[in-house]
Amino acid sequence: MTGFYRNGDCDSGDDDTFVHSVCVVVTKDFLEFSKNIGNDLITPHPEWSFPGLIPGDRWCLCASRWVEAWKAGVAPLVVLEATHEKTLEFVPLEQLIKYAFRDNLLENEQ
Repeated sequence: MTGFYRNGDCDSGDDDTFVHSVCVVVTKDFLEFSKNIGNDLITPHPEWSFPGLIPGDRWCLCASRWVEAWKAGVAPLVVLEATHEKTLEFVPLEQLIKYAFRDNLLENEQ
């Protein structure tokens, strides 16, 4: 279950210090990047009820981590309708639109 509040939504409030507000579709490149900078999202941690992520999973990512990945050229696509508006304090809307995930793109590629 994703989200700071573990409710499946990328909600963010004052108690969410790292602003887990960006709904992304993770990729292999992003997961490797994240692991290499010390945030392993691949390895399962049953003690935290965390199964580990695989490419294609959706995840509520910290806005600052998305910016880091963007600057490194490995930013995952963003599910705009599930991303919290607080993200706009970190990333301009125009940039998020450039990285917008569209379900129909996957359907066309299959």
